[in-house]
Amino acid sequence: MNTMVFTVRVDATPPVLHDNTADLDRLQQALARSLDDGRPLTIPYPCMTTVARAFRKAGFSGYALVSNLEQGREVVDFFAEKPAVLAAMALDLGTTHLEATLLDLQSGERLAEDNLENSQIAFGADILSRIHHATTERRQQKYPAPDFLDPGLGELQETIVTAVNKLAQMLAAQAGITASDIRALSVSGNTTMAHLFLGLDPYHICREPYIPMFNRAPMIYGSQLQLVINPVAPVWVMPSVGSYFGGDLISGILASGIAQSEKIRMLIDVGTNAEVVIGNSEWLIACAGAAGPALEGGVARMGMRAGPGAIESVAIDPETFAMEYRTIGDGLPKGICGSGLIDLVAALYLTRVIDIRGKFRDPDKEPDPARSAFMKAHLIERNGSRCFAVTTGGDSSGEGDVVLEQTDLNAMIRSKAAMYAILTTLINQVGLEFSELEEISVAGAFGRHIKPRQAITLGMLPDLPLSVYRAIGNSSLRGAEKVLLENSIREECEKIVSSITYLELNVNQEFMIRFSGARFIPHTDPSLFPSVPTFDTT
Repeated sequence: MNTMVFTVRVDATPPVLHDNTADLDRLQQALARSLDDGRPLTIPYPCMTTVARAFRKAGFSGYALVSNLEQGREVVDFFAEKPAVLAAMALDLGTTHLEATLLDLQSGERLAEDNLENSQIAFGADILSRIHHATTERRQQKYPAPDFLDPGLGELQETIVTAVNKLAQMLAAQAGITASDIRALSVSGNTTMAHLFLGLDPYHICREPYIPMFNRAPMIYGSQLQLVINPVAPVWVMPSVGSYFGGDLISGILASGIAQSEKIRMLIDVGTNAEVVIGNSEWLIACAGAAGPALEGGVARMGMRAGPGAIESVAIDPETFAMEYRTIGDGLPKGICGSGLIDLVAALYLTRVIDIRGKFRDPDKEPDPARSAFMKAHLIERNGSRCFAVTTGGDSSGEGDVVLEQTDLNAMIRSKAAMYAILTTLINQVGLEFSELEEISVAGAFGRHIKPRQAITLGMLPDLPLSVYRAIGNSSLRGAEKVLLENSIREECEKIVSSITYLELNVNQEFMIRFSGARFIPHTDPSLFPSVPTFDTT
Protein backbone atom coordinates (compact mmCIF):
# COMPACT_ATOMS: atom_id res chain seq x y z
CA MET A 1 0.00 0.00 0.00
CA ASN A 2 3.04 2.29 -0.23
CA THR A 3 2.95 2.55 -4.03
CA MET A 4 1.09 5.28 -5.94
CA VAL A 5 -1.51 2.70 -7.01
CA PHE A 6 -2.13 -0.61 -5.24
CA THR A 7 -4.65 -3.44 -4.92
CA VAL A 8 -6.44 -4.49 -1.74
CA ARG A 9 -8.24 -7.77 -1.10
CA VAL A 10 -11.91 -7.19 -0.36
CA ASP A 11 -14.40 -9.75 0.94
CA ALA A 12 -17.77 -8.09 1.50
CA THR A 13 -21.01 -9.69 2.61
CA PRO A 14 -23.39 -9.97 -0.36
CA PRO A 15 -26.59 -7.92 -0.05
CA VAL A 16 -29.79 -9.53 1.29
CA LEU A 17 -33.33 -8.28 1.84
CA HIS A 18 -32.67 -7.07 5.38
CA ASP A 19 -29.39 -5.30 4.36
CA ASN A 20 -30.07 -2.53 1.87
CA THR A 21 -26.52 -1.05 1.88
CA ALA A 22 -25.72 0.32 -1.60
CA ASP A 23 -23.06 -1.49 -3.60
CA LEU A 24 -20.47 1.31 -3.49
CA ASP A 25 -21.16 2.00 0.20
CA ARG A 26 -20.68 -1.71 0.87
CA LEU A 27 -17.35 -1.63 -0.98
CA GLN A 28 -16.13 1.46 0.88
CA GLN A 29 -17.04 -0.01 4.24
CA ALA A 30 -15.23 -3.27 3.49
CA LEU A 31 -12.19 -1.37 2.22
CA ALA A 32 -12.11 0.89 5.26
CA ARG A 33 -11.94 -2.20 7.47
CA SER A 34 -9.09 -3.64 5.36
CA LEU A 35 -7.07 -0.43 5.26
CA ASP A 36 -7.82 0.61 8.84
CA ASP A 37 -5.80 3.85 8.79
CA GLY A 38 -8.47 6.54 8.84
CA ARG A 39 -7.43 8.20 5.57
CA PRO A 40 -10.25 9.56 3.38
CA LEU A 41 -11.51 6.99 0.89
CA THR A 42 -13.65 7.99 -2.11
CA ILE A 43 -14.87 6.63 -5.42
CA PRO A 44 -14.58 9.34 -8.11
CA TYR A 45 -17.69 10.08 -10.14
CA PRO A 46 -16.11 8.89 -13.48
CA CYS A 47 -15.42 5.50 -11.86
CA MET A 48 -18.70 4.88 -10.04
CA THR A 49 -20.45 2.80 -12.70
CA THR A 50 -17.36 0.78 -13.67
CA VAL A 51 -16.42 -0.02 -10.08
CA ALA A 52 -19.98 -0.88 -8.98
CA ARG A 53 -20.60 -3.24 -11.89
CA ALA A 54 -17.21 -4.96 -11.53
CA PHE A 55 -17.75 -5.36 -7.76
CA ARG A 56 -21.17 -6.95 -8.21
CA LYS A 57 -19.98 -9.17 -11.11
CA ALA A 58 -17.13 -10.48 -8.93
CA GLY A 59 -19.64 -11.55 -6.27
CA PHE A 60 -18.61 -8.75 -3.89
CA SER A 61 -15.19 -10.32 -3.36
CA GLY A 62 -11.94 -9.60 -5.18
CA TYR A 63 -9.37 -6.85 -5.44
CA ALA A 64 -10.00 -3.12 -5.35
CA LEU A 65 -7.61 -0.88 -7.28
CA VAL A 66 -6.77 2.17 -5.18
CA SER A 67 -4.93 5.35 -6.16
CA ASN A 68 -2.80 6.67 -3.31
CA LEU A 69 -3.25 10.46 -3.50
CA GLU A 70 -2.14 13.26 -1.21
CA GLN A 71 -5.71 14.23 -0.32
CA GLY A 72 -6.76 10.63 0.29
CA ARG A 73 -7.40 7.40 -1.56
CA GLU A 74 -9.58 6.79 -4.59
CA VAL A 75 -11.08 3.46 -5.62
CA VAL A 76 -10.81 3.44 -9.43
CA ASP A 77 -11.44 -0.20 -10.44
CA PHE A 78 -12.26 -3.68 -9.17
CA PHE A 79 -11.05 -7.14 -10.24
CA ALA A 80 -12.27 -10.63 -9.45
CA GLU A 81 -8.64 -11.85 -9.54
CA LYS A 82 -5.46 -10.06 -8.61
CA PRO A 83 -3.89 -8.49 -11.75
CA ALA A 84 -0.76 -10.22 -13.04
CA VAL A 85 0.98 -6.82 -13.25
CA LEU A 86 0.13 -3.33 -12.07
CA ALA A 87 1.85 -1.07 -14.59
CA ALA A 88 3.00 2.50 -13.93
CA MET A 89 5.15 4.78 -16.08
CA ALA A 90 8.05 6.96 -14.94
CA LEU A 91 9.03 9.73 -17.37
CA ASP A 92 12.10 11.93 -17.68
CA LEU A 93 10.68 14.90 -19.59
CA GLY A 94 13.95 16.16 -21.05
CA THR A 95 14.43 19.20 -23.25
CA THR A 96 16.00 17.17 -26.04
CA HIS A 97 15.01 13.58 -25.19
CA LEU A 98 12.24 11.74 -23.38
CA GLU A 99 13.19 8.61 -21.50
CA ALA A 100 10.74 6.39 -19.67
CA THR A 101 10.37 3.11 -17.85
CA LEU A 102 7.38 0.91 -17.14
CA LEU A 103 7.29 -0.58 -13.64
CA ASP A 104 5.20 -3.33 -12.07
CA LEU A 105 4.12 -1.73 -8.81
CA GLN A 106 3.42 -5.15 -7.28
CA SER A 107 6.94 -6.52 -7.70
CA GLY A 108 9.00 -3.37 -8.36
CA GLU A 109 10.24 -5.02 -11.56
CA ARG A 110 11.10 -2.85 -14.55
CA LEU A 111 8.92 -4.15 -17.38
CA ALA A 112 10.19 -1.95 -20.23
CA GLU A 113 12.43 1.03 -20.97
CA ASP A 114 12.63 3.26 -24.05
CA ASN A 115 13.31 6.79 -25.25
CA LEU A 116 12.36 9.28 -27.96
CA GLU A 117 13.65 12.60 -29.20
CA ASN A 118 11.56 15.46 -27.82
CA SER A 119 9.63 16.53 -30.94
CA GLN A 120 9.29 20.06 -29.51
CA ILE A 121 12.75 20.58 -31.01
CA ALA A 122 10.90 21.56 -34.20
CA PHE A 123 9.90 24.77 -32.36
CA GLY A 124 13.38 25.45 -30.93
CA ALA A 125 16.31 23.43 -29.61
CA ASP A 126 16.50 25.41 -26.39
CA ILE A 127 14.05 26.32 -23.66
CA LEU A 128 14.10 30.06 -24.40
CA SER A 129 13.04 29.53 -28.04
CA ARG A 130 10.12 27.40 -26.90
CA ILE A 131 9.01 29.95 -24.32
CA HIS A 132 8.98 32.58 -27.06
CA HIS A 133 6.98 30.29 -29.36
CA ALA A 134 4.54 29.53 -26.54
CA THR A 135 3.97 33.24 -25.83
CA THR A 136 3.97 34.82 -29.30
CA GLU A 137 0.46 36.28 -29.02
CA ARG A 138 0.64 36.54 -25.23
CA ARG A 139 3.45 39.10 -25.63
CA GLN A 140 1.24 41.26 -27.84
CA GLN A 141 -1.46 41.46 -25.19
CA LYS A 142 -0.37 43.28 -22.06
CA TYR A 143 -3.36 42.02 -20.11
CA PRO A 144 -4.74 38.92 -21.84
CA ALA A 145 -8.14 37.56 -20.88
CA PRO A 146 -8.06 35.08 -17.97
CA ASP A 147 -9.02 32.21 -20.26
CA PHE A 148 -6.61 33.21 -23.05
CA LEU A 149 -4.58 30.30 -24.45
CA ASP A 150 -1.78 31.22 -26.80
CA PRO A 151 -1.96 28.99 -29.89
CA GLY A 152 1.82 28.52 -29.69
CA LEU A 153 1.46 27.08 -26.19
CA GLY A 154 -1.29 24.80 -27.45
CA GLU A 155 0.99 23.57 -30.25
CA LEU A 156 3.82 22.80 -27.85
CA GLN A 157 1.54 20.97 -25.41
CA GLU A 158 -0.05 18.90 -28.16
CA THR A 159 3.40 18.03 -29.50
CA ILE A 160 4.76 16.82 -26.17
CA VAL A 161 1.57 14.94 -25.24
CA THR A 162 1.69 13.16 -28.63
CA ALA A 163 5.30 12.16 -27.95
CA VAL A 164 4.51 10.93 -24.44
CA ASN A 165 1.59 8.91 -25.82
CA LYS A 166 3.84 7.33 -28.43
CA LEU A 167 6.38 6.43 -25.75
CA ALA A 168 3.65 4.96 -23.52
CA GLN A 169 2.47 2.77 -26.40
CA MET A 170 6.04 1.65 -27.10
CA LEU A 171 6.53 0.63 -23.47
CA ALA A 172 3.17 -1.11 -23.30
CA ALA A 173 3.95 -3.13 -26.44
CA GLN A 174 7.27 -4.24 -24.93
CA ALA A 175 5.48 -5.39 -21.77
CA GLY A 176 2.67 -7.15 -23.62
CA ILE A 177 -0.09 -4.89 -22.31
CA THR A 178 -2.10 -1.96 -23.70
CA ALA A 179 -1.41 1.69 -22.94
CA SER A 180 -4.72 1.93 -21.07
CA ASP A 181 -3.35 -0.67 -18.63
CA ILE A 182 -0.87 1.95 -17.37
CA ARG A 183 -2.38 3.02 -14.06
CA ALA A 184 -0.09 5.88 -12.97
CA LEU A 185 2.45 8.31 -14.40
CA SER A 186 5.16 10.30 -12.64
CA VAL A 187 6.86 13.09 -14.58
CA SER A 188 10.26 14.62 -13.88
CA GLY A 189 11.45 17.60 -15.91
CA ASN A 190 12.71 21.15 -15.69
CA THR A 191 10.31 23.95 -14.80
CA THR A 192 9.65 25.07 -18.37
CA MET A 193 9.04 21.55 -19.65
CA ALA A 194 6.55 20.98 -16.82
CA HIS A 195 4.66 24.14 -17.85
CA LEU A 196 4.59 23.11 -21.52
CA PHE A 197 3.46 19.57 -20.69
CA LEU A 198 0.54 20.90 -18.64
CA GLY A 199 -0.23 23.69 -21.13
CA LEU A 200 0.41 26.43 -18.57
CA ASP A 201 1.76 29.89 -19.45
CA PRO A 202 5.61 30.03 -19.18
CA TYR A 203 5.71 33.78 -20.00
CA HIS A 204 7.30 35.00 -16.74
CA ILE A 205 9.87 32.19 -16.43
CA CYS A 206 12.40 34.09 -18.55
CA ARG A 207 11.49 37.62 -17.37
CA GLU A 208 12.90 39.26 -14.28
CA PRO A 209 12.30 38.38 -11.46
CA TYR A 210 11.86 34.96 -13.18
CA ILE A 211 8.75 33.64 -11.41
CA PRO A 212 6.99 30.55 -12.82
CA MET A 213 3.22 30.13 -12.81
CA PHE A 214 3.53 27.14 -10.44
CA ASN A 215 6.07 25.09 -8.57
CA ARG A 216 3.69 22.41 -7.32
CA ALA A 217 1.07 20.94 -9.65
CA PRO A 218 -2.01 19.12 -8.30
CA MET A 219 -2.59 15.46 -9.06
CA ILE A 220 -4.17 15.22 -12.54
CA TYR A 221 -6.07 12.43 -14.30
CA GLY A 222 -4.58 11.03 -17.50
CA SER A 223 -7.75 11.93 -19.41
CA GLN A 224 -7.36 15.62 -18.50
CA LEU A 225 -4.13 15.71 -20.51
CA GLN A 226 -5.46 13.59 -23.40
CA LEU A 227 -3.02 10.82 -22.53
CA VAL A 228 -3.52 7.26 -23.78
CA ILE A 229 -2.84 5.78 -20.35
CA ASN A 230 -5.83 4.82 -18.19
CA PRO A 231 -8.25 7.78 -18.06
CA VAL A 232 -8.23 7.92 -14.24
CA ALA A 233 -4.52 7.17 -13.86
CA PRO A 234 -3.00 9.76 -11.52
CA VAL A 235 -0.35 11.96 -13.14
CA TRP A 236 2.10 13.38 -10.62
CA VAL A 237 4.57 16.08 -11.70
CA MET A 238 7.71 16.50 -9.59
CA PRO A 239 7.68 19.88 -7.80
CA SER A 240 10.09 22.68 -8.73
CA VAL A 241 11.88 25.26 -6.60
CA GLY A 242 11.90 28.03 -9.22
CA SER A 243 12.35 28.90 -12.88
CA TYR A 244 15.85 27.38 -13.09
CA PHE A 245 15.53 24.66 -10.46
CA GLY A 246 13.07 22.08 -11.71
CA GLY A 247 11.64 18.75 -10.69
CA ASP A 248 14.42 16.93 -12.53
CA LEU A 249 16.92 18.22 -9.98
CA ILE A 250 14.60 17.24 -7.11
CA SER A 251 14.63 13.76 -8.67
CA GLY A 252 18.43 13.88 -8.77
CA ILE A 253 18.56 14.67 -5.07
CA LEU A 254 16.32 11.67 -4.39
CA ALA A 255 18.34 9.34 -6.62
CA SER A 256 21.72 10.42 -5.22
CA GLY A 257 20.68 10.07 -1.57
CA ILE A 258 22.13 13.46 -0.60
CA ALA A 259 19.09 14.42 1.48
CA GLN A 260 19.43 11.24 3.57
CA SER A 261 23.21 11.45 4.07
CA GLU A 262 24.80 12.41 7.37
CA LYS A 263 28.02 13.38 5.58
CA ILE A 264 28.29 16.13 2.98
CA ARG A 265 27.90 15.13 -0.64
CA MET A 266 27.65 16.85 -4.01
CA LEU A 267 25.46 16.14 -7.04
CA ILE A 268 26.44 17.30 -10.54
CA ASP A 269 23.92 16.96 -13.38
CA VAL A 270 25.01 18.26 -16.78
CA GLY A 271 22.33 18.61 -19.43
CA THR A 272 21.13 21.81 -21.03
CA ASN A 273 22.68 23.51 -17.98
CA ALA A 274 25.09 22.33 -15.32
CA GLU A 275 23.12 21.94 -12.09
CA VAL A 276 24.90 21.36 -8.80
CA VAL A 277 23.66 20.55 -5.29
CA ILE A 278 25.71 20.25 -2.12
CA GLY A 279 24.61 19.31 1.38
CA ASN A 280 23.31 16.52 3.58
CA SER A 281 20.21 15.58 5.57
CA GLU A 282 20.32 18.89 7.46
CA TRP A 283 20.84 21.43 4.66
CA LEU A 284 21.00 21.72 0.88
CA ILE A 285 22.24 24.52 -1.38
CA ALA A 286 22.07 24.48 -5.17
CA CYS A 287 22.88 26.50 -8.26
CA ALA A 288 22.76 26.18 -12.03
CA GLY A 289 24.84 27.65 -14.82
CA ALA A 290 25.38 27.44 -18.57
CA ALA A 291 28.15 24.84 -18.74
CA GLY A 292 26.11 22.07 -20.32
CA PRO A 293 25.87 22.44 -24.10
CA ALA A 294 29.56 21.98 -24.96
CA LEU A 295 29.79 19.05 -22.59
CA GLU A 296 26.78 17.48 -24.33
CA GLY A 297 28.50 17.95 -27.68
CA GLY A 298 26.17 20.81 -28.53
CA VAL A 299 28.78 23.47 -29.32
CA ALA A 300 31.45 21.61 -31.28
CA ARG A 301 30.72 21.47 -35.02
CA MET A 302 31.14 17.69 -34.92
CA GLY A 303 29.45 17.49 -31.52
CA MET A 304 26.48 15.21 -30.92
CA ARG A 305 24.62 13.67 -28.01
CA ALA A 306 25.74 10.34 -26.64
CA GLY A 307 24.15 7.97 -29.15
CA PRO A 308 25.07 5.42 -31.84
CA GLY A 309 28.05 6.59 -33.90
CA ALA A 310 29.25 9.14 -31.34
CA ILE A 311 32.91 8.88 -30.39
CA GLU A 312 32.65 8.37 -26.63
CA SER A 313 36.32 7.79 -25.72
CA VAL A 314 39.70 8.74 -27.14
CA ALA A 315 43.17 7.72 -25.98
CA ILE A 316 46.61 8.83 -27.27
CA ASP A 317 49.75 7.10 -26.02
CA PRO A 318 52.08 9.90 -24.79
CA GLU A 319 55.20 8.02 -25.93
CA THR A 320 54.24 6.22 -29.15
CA PHE A 321 51.44 8.67 -30.09
CA ALA A 322 49.23 5.74 -31.13
CA MET A 323 45.62 6.94 -31.06
CA GLU A 324 42.52 4.84 -30.37
CA TYR A 325 38.86 5.78 -30.17
CA ARG A 326 35.59 3.99 -29.52
CA THR A 327 32.10 4.83 -30.77
CA ILE A 328 28.83 4.09 -29.03
CA GLY A 329 27.45 0.98 -30.70
CA ASP A 330 30.88 0.30 -32.28
CA GLY A 331 29.70 1.70 -35.61
CA LEU A 332 31.28 4.21 -37.96
CA PRO A 333 32.01 7.56 -36.30
CA LYS A 334 29.48 10.32 -37.01
CA GLY A 335 30.70 12.88 -34.50
CA ILE A 336 31.91 13.22 -30.94
CA CYS A 337 29.90 13.46 -27.71
CA GLY A 338 30.81 15.20 -24.47
CA SER A 339 32.79 12.36 -22.90
CA GLY A 340 34.78 11.85 -26.11
CA LEU A 341 35.46 15.56 -26.30
CA ILE A 342 36.78 15.59 -22.74
CA ASP A 343 38.96 12.54 -23.45
CA LEU A 344 40.31 14.10 -26.63
CA VAL A 345 41.18 17.50 -25.20
CA ALA A 346 42.80 15.93 -22.13
CA ALA A 347 44.87 13.65 -24.38
CA LEU A 348 45.91 16.58 -26.61
CA TYR A 349 47.09 18.45 -23.54
CA LEU A 350 49.02 15.47 -22.09
CA THR A 351 50.69 14.84 -25.47
CA ARG A 352 51.45 18.60 -25.78
CA VAL A 353 49.53 19.05 -29.00
CA ILE A 354 47.74 21.97 -27.33
CA ASP A 355 49.10 24.43 -24.78
CA ILE A 356 47.68 25.50 -21.40
CA ARG A 357 45.39 28.00 -23.16
CA GLY A 358 43.85 25.25 -25.27
CA LYS A 359 45.53 26.46 -28.47
CA PHE A 360 47.02 24.16 -31.11
CA ARG A 361 50.81 24.30 -31.13
CA ASP A 362 52.92 24.70 -34.27
CA PRO A 363 54.34 21.29 -35.35
CA ASP A 364 57.24 23.02 -37.12
CA LYS A 365 58.46 24.35 -33.75
CA GLU A 366 58.25 20.97 -32.01
CA PRO A 367 61.74 19.53 -31.29
CA ASP A 368 60.50 15.97 -30.60
CA PRO A 369 60.44 14.20 -34.02
CA ALA A 370 57.76 11.67 -33.03
CA ARG A 371 55.46 14.34 -31.61
CA SER A 372 56.08 16.60 -34.60
CA ALA A 373 55.22 13.76 -37.02
CA PHE A 374 52.02 13.00 -35.11
CA MET A 375 51.01 16.66 -35.10
CA LYS A 376 51.68 17.03 -38.82
CA ALA A 377 49.64 13.90 -39.55
CA HIS A 378 46.58 15.12 -37.62
CA LEU A 379 46.72 18.93 -37.66
CA ILE A 380 45.03 20.12 -40.82
CA GLU A 381 43.84 23.43 -42.21
CA ARG A 382 40.09 23.93 -42.40
CA ASN A 383 38.46 27.26 -43.28
CA GLY A 384 41.71 29.09 -42.68
CA SER A 385 42.34 27.71 -39.20
CA ARG A 386 44.15 24.73 -37.71
CA CYS A 387 42.09 21.65 -36.76
CA PHE A 388 42.80 18.24 -35.27
CA ALA A 389 41.52 15.31 -37.35
CA VAL A 390 40.38 12.45 -35.13
CA THR A 391 39.37 10.36 -38.14
CA THR A 392 40.21 10.72 -41.81
CA GLY A 393 38.97 8.99 -44.89
CA GLY A 394 36.25 11.33 -46.07
CA ASP A 395 36.26 13.01 -49.45
CA SER A 396 38.74 15.66 -50.59
CA SER A 397 36.70 18.42 -48.93
CA GLY A 398 37.03 16.69 -45.57
CA GLU A 399 33.38 15.67 -45.45
CA GLY A 400 33.04 12.52 -43.37
CA ASP A 401 36.03 13.31 -41.16
CA VAL A 402 35.60 13.94 -37.43
CA VAL A 403 37.65 17.02 -36.64
CA LEU A 404 38.14 19.32 -33.67
CA GLU A 405 38.39 22.96 -34.68
CA GLN A 406 39.99 25.76 -32.68
CA THR A 407 36.54 27.28 -32.12
CA ASP A 408 35.44 23.95 -30.64
CA LEU A 409 38.44 23.96 -28.33
CA ASN A 410 37.67 27.51 -27.24
CA ALA A 411 34.09 26.53 -26.43
CA MET A 412 35.31 23.51 -24.52
CA ILE A 413 37.68 25.63 -22.43
CA ARG A 414 34.86 28.06 -21.61
CA SER A 415 32.55 25.22 -20.62
CA LYS A 416 35.08 23.47 -18.43
CA ALA A 417 35.94 26.81 -16.81
CA ALA A 418 32.27 27.49 -16.13
CA MET A 419 31.89 24.00 -14.67
CA TYR A 420 34.77 24.42 -12.24
CA ALA A 421 33.72 27.97 -11.38
CA ILE A 422 30.21 26.75 -10.52
CA LEU A 423 31.63 24.06 -8.23
CA THR A 424 34.14 26.33 -6.49
CA THR A 425 31.67 29.17 -6.05
CA LEU A 426 29.11 26.85 -4.49
CA ILE A 427 31.49 25.12 -2.11
CA ASN A 428 33.00 28.47 -1.12
CA GLN A 429 29.52 29.71 -0.18
CA VAL A 430 29.30 27.09 2.55
CA GLY A 431 32.89 27.49 3.74
CA LEU A 432 34.05 24.00 2.80
CA GLU A 433 36.92 22.42 0.88
CA PHE A 434 36.42 19.82 -1.84
CA SER A 435 38.40 17.37 0.31
CA GLU A 436 35.56 17.43 2.86
CA LEU A 437 33.08 15.86 0.43
CA GLU A 438 32.33 12.21 1.07
CA GLU A 439 31.04 11.67 -2.46
CA ILE A 440 30.36 13.47 -5.74
CA SER A 441 27.50 11.92 -7.72
CA VAL A 442 27.62 12.66 -11.45
CA ALA A 443 24.26 12.21 -13.19
CA GLY A 444 22.94 11.86 -16.73
CA ALA A 445 24.67 10.76 -19.93
CA PHE A 446 27.55 13.01 -18.89
CA GLY A 447 28.06 10.99 -15.71
CA ARG A 448 27.50 7.67 -17.46
CA HIS A 449 30.24 8.19 -20.06
CA ILE A 450 32.71 10.65 -18.53
CA LYS A 451 36.05 9.51 -17.09
CA PRO A 452 36.74 11.61 -13.96
CA ARG A 453 40.51 11.31 -14.50
CA GLN A 454 40.32 13.13 -17.85
CA ALA A 455 37.93 15.75 -16.46
CA ILE A 456 40.37 16.40 -13.62
CA THR A 457 43.22 16.75 -16.14
CA LEU A 458 41.30 19.53 -17.89
CA GLY A 459 40.52 21.26 -14.60
CA MET A 460 36.80 20.64 -14.98
CA LEU A 461 36.32 18.59 -11.80
CA PRO A 462 38.26 18.99 -8.53
CA ASP A 463 41.44 16.97 -8.08
CA LEU A 464 40.16 14.30 -5.71
CA PRO A 465 40.63 10.51 -5.46
CA LEU A 466 38.65 8.78 -8.20
CA SER A 467 36.80 6.76 -5.54
CA VAL A 468 34.98 9.98 -4.55
CA TYR A 469 33.16 10.10 -7.90
CA ARG A 470 30.06 7.97 -8.56
CA ALA A 471 28.09 7.81 -11.80
CA ILE A 472 24.36 7.47 -11.10
CA GLY A 473 22.90 7.47 -14.63
CA ASN A 474 19.59 9.18 -15.40
CA SER A 475 18.80 10.51 -11.93
CA SER A 476 15.73 12.36 -13.22
CA LEU A 477 14.18 9.05 -14.30
CA ARG A 478 15.31 7.20 -11.17
CA GLY A 479 13.66 9.85 -8.99
CA ALA A 480 10.42 9.53 -10.96
CA GLU A 481 10.52 5.78 -10.37
CA LYS A 482 10.96 6.26 -6.63
CA VAL A 483 7.85 8.42 -6.49
CA LEU A 484 5.79 5.58 -7.98
CA LEU A 485 7.16 2.94 -5.65
CA GLU A 486 7.09 4.74 -2.30
CA ASN A 487 4.34 7.04 -1.11
CA SER A 488 6.67 8.62 1.46
CA ILE A 489 8.92 9.87 -1.35
CA ARG A 490 6.29 12.44 -2.34
CA GLU A 491 6.44 13.79 1.21
CA GLU A 492 10.24 13.76 0.94
CA CYS A 493 10.00 15.89 -2.22
CA GLU A 494 8.03 18.53 -0.32
CA LYS A 495 10.64 18.55 2.47
CA ILE A 496 13.44 19.02 -0.07
CA VAL A 497 11.61 21.86 -1.84
CA SER A 498 10.94 23.69 1.42
CA SER A 499 14.47 23.32 2.79
CA ILE A 500 16.74 23.93 -0.21
CA THR A 501 18.56 27.23 -0.81
CA TYR A 502 19.15 28.37 -4.38
CA LEU A 503 22.20 30.47 -5.27
CA GLU A 504 21.75 32.79 -8.27
CA LEU A 505 24.99 32.84 -10.29
CA ASN A 506 23.92 35.51 -12.79
CA VAL A 507 24.52 38.20 -10.19
CA ASN A 508 27.44 36.54 -8.42
CA GLN A 509 30.70 38.48 -8.91
CA GLU A 510 32.77 35.71 -7.32
CA PHE A 511 31.62 33.31 -10.03
CA MET A 512 32.88 35.60 -12.81
CA ILE A 513 36.28 35.96 -11.13
CA ARG A 514 36.61 32.20 -10.68
CA PHE A 515 35.49 31.62 -14.27
CA SER A 516 38.34 33.81 -15.58
CA GLY A 517 40.88 31.93 -13.47
CA ALA A 518 39.73 28.55 -14.75
CA ARG A 519 40.19 29.31 -18.47
CA PHE A 520 43.53 27.50 -18.62
CA ILE A 521 44.49 23.81 -18.45
CA PRO A 522 44.18 22.76 -15.74
CA HIS A 523 43.98 26.22 -14.08
CA THR A 524 45.89 29.46 -13.63
CA ASP A 525 46.76 28.05 -10.18
CA PRO A 526 48.22 24.58 -10.93
CA SER A 527 48.57 23.89 -7.20
CA LEU A 528 44.81 23.21 -7.20
CA PHE A 529 45.52 20.17 -9.43
CA PRO A 530 48.63 18.48 -7.98
CA SER A 531 47.99 15.22 -9.88
CA VAL A 532 48.00 16.93 -13.29
CA PRO A 533 51.41 17.37 -14.95
CA THR A 534 52.34 20.84 -16.12
CA PHE A 535 54.39 21.51 -19.24
CA ASP A 536 56.21 24.34 -20.86
CA THR A 537 54.15 24.18 -24.04
CA THR A 538 54.98 27.56 -25.52
